[in-house]
Amino acid sequence: MSEAERRDLPPYVYVPCSPVRDGDSDLSVDLRPTRDGRLALLVYSALDRLVDCCGAEQPWTVLPATELETVRQATGFELILMDVRIPEYLRRGAEGETR
Repeated sequence: MSEAERRDLPPYVYVPCSPVRDGDSDLSVDLRPTRDGRLALLVYSALDRLVDCCGAEQPWTVLPATELETVRQATGFELILMDVRIPEYLRRGAEGETR
């Protein structure tokens, strides 16, 4: 992650996650495909924004922005999107949403 990318982020970010396995307490970061086929990591600048944009049932973790390069290396995401609103039908716990 470039220095310019880090400067645009707050010191800590809230990251949507998903259980590694159903019923598991371990979490992995949620990655979302973009319309152009890239893999995006969603981050939120505040917890209330994550809840407003992802729903109250969304698991999350908080990370220092400096750790996002480690996440990129582990997951291969191609871009970071901040404070993106997830349509309600695609949120965790939404009817029809697969976990």
